[in-house]
Amino acid sequence: MALNAHYDVVIVGAGISGALIAKRLGAAGKTVLILEAGLDGQGSYADYLERFYLAQAKVPESPYDPPIAVANKDGIQAPSDPSGMAVGRPTTLMLGSNWKDPTQAYLDQQGPLAFASTYERGGGGTMRHWLGTSLRFVPNDFKVKSTYGVEEDWPIRYEDLEPWYCQAEAEIGVAAAVDDQGYHGIHFTPGYQYPMPPIPNSLVDQAVTVGLAGLPPIEGIKLEVSNTPAGRNSIPYQNRRQCAGNTNCIPICPIQAKYDPTVTLADALQFPTVTIQYQTVASEILVGSGDQVSAINFLTYVDPDGPATGRGSVSATRYVIAAHAIETPRLLLMSTNQGRTPNGVANSSGHVGQHLMDHPIYLSWARTKEPVFGYRGPLSTAGIESMRDGAFRSKHAAFRIEIGNEGWNFPIGDPYTTTIDMVLGTNVSRLNPDGKPLFGADLVNDLNGALTRQFRLGFLMEQTPDDDCDVTLSPRFKDRLGLPRPRISYNFSDYTKMGFVAARRVATQIYAAMGAEEFTQAADKSWLGEIPTSFSVTYDANDVPVPSGTAPPNGSTTEYFQYFGAGHVVGTYRMGTDKTSSVVNAEQRSWDHANLFLVGSGVFPTVATGNPTLTLAALALWASKTILAELK
Repeated sequence: MALNAHYDVVIVGAGISGALIAKRLGAAGKTVLILEAGLDGQGSYADYLERFYLAQAKVPESPYDPPIAVANKDGIQAPSDPSGMAVGRPTTLMLGSNWKDPTQAYLDQQGPLAFASTYERGGGGTMRHWLGTSLRFVPNDFKVKSTYGVEEDWPIRYEDLEPWYCQAEAEIGVAAAVDDQGYHGIHFTPGYQYPMPPIPNSLVDQAVTVGLAGLPPIEGIKLEVSNTPAGRNSIPYQNRRQCAGNTNCIPICPIQAKYDPTVTLADALQFPTVTIQYQTVASEILVGSGDQVSAINFLTYVDPDGPATGRGSVSATRYVIAAHAIETPRLLLMSTNQGRTPNGVANSSGHVGQHLMDHPIYLSWARTKEPVFGYRGPLSTAGIESMRDGAFRSKHAAFRIEIGNEGWNFPIGDPYTTTIDMVLGTNVSRLNPDGKPLFGADLVNDLNGALTRQFRLGFLMEQTPDDDCDVTLSPRFKDRLGLPRPRISYNFSDYTKMGFVAARRVATQIYAAMGAEEFTQAADKSWLGEIPTSFSVTYDANDVPVPSGTAPPNGSTTEYFQYFGAGHVVGTYRMGTDKTSSVVNAEQRSWDHANLFLVGSGVFPTVATGNPTLTLAALALWASKTILAELK
């Protein structure tokens, strides 16, 4: 594809931030080039579905290009070797015992804990396999340090972002009701209504609601169920069908009722001034006179398993890096400009790549007394947002509680696991305690009794922005294009770990109030070192964490947990008010280079307590306004 000599804006990355900015700029007649590392994300949806249906491992990445697994000599699918991939990305198949194996794991993980979240590097990015949860942050999320004395404050407030939340909800198409969302100080522009009415709560949600009615306050907070704002159609919207209740929103909605960034990207490409170049990997940001970015170098490839087949450079008046919270710092750190920027571009503070965060998940599951008929509807339609804020945040992490509609699929892989147990006489699920094979009517009756009473809770934990969690460049491993792969260091603070302790206690109290039987598999000491996503925490009788290496006092307790990644990769080029401690300002403009904008969840100073998509979309729209004003 022939490129122009110069553009108004070059955008690296065609995910939601890049697509939203391109759409706004294209509508204003600005010339825009999008450099997209992955294959054309607007390919055949039928092909994605078929790949998902046929995949042995139905993990979030399984439908999308390039294939995450190849058949070995025994016909068993195994992870592709990242060193042979032009555009590598992490997958859940790369965890387990092979999380540090460079032939199976794209990320060069240094521990001590495994970073468990994954992302896509194709048109649409991570959000190709998102659930659709579109929560606003609560006001105290933006000022948690000044309110509770922990973490960091943002350089903006909820009130600054509120009008942009409204616009982001319209762009995505969010189904919700204002009356359901007024908790913890969230407020709306007078007269505002969401684009679509909420998706109705499930029978599981209703059972939890009834149970919580009799539950006393926990840490001074009354727990209540709230309908979850969803980037999923409750009525036809933006030429997409309404949700039909399929339970595989992650990784792919079979009828495209769920929003993903290819929707916005398609709108952006309708403007004649917007162009995209796929299979094009930005390799270096060049800095010219006056500390202005002067160009972006890139590599192109034809075969996803082949080497670079071309290279080039493109210039613009403004540059936007929207390549995700791991790939963006990777690009910045690779950009050394022949030694003139030895620490990378936009990195005078030394904070590029630092403070990597996620919402690590504590997963819990139970069996109700009466059927709640899971495995129907979207994966989640409601949650318990009550513990997203409160005075307890001065002592331990906050969390939201996602109510799952998919039975025990997430925890143990049901309905398959229990079915196999009852057919073969095993008891992995612990729902066949007699260990007897079942046949005919006995099998049908026992399966119906087991599967219709399953539900799970997912506690999405606030993680602190710590210096020992970061993204750097691997000195050892490269991808097929010869570029260094990301090196990850990752750990949890005691503040975050004590959030898991609180979550376990809350789950147990919820189940007791519902009269449900808990089946959560408790971690123990043997998991440490064996399961990379496990950790321990020791605390005294007053719930004060005991520092590592310190002899625990009498009455101390040690607990063990397993965690899961939420896919909420946040915080590696954060915004702030001081250029010595942040990478961008409140405009998402680099402190070092006035014509460079860094967007996406990497600008978040904290992970906060809501899923990040709506907030990063609102921030991208805000950035587009700033860029347009300057181009005019």
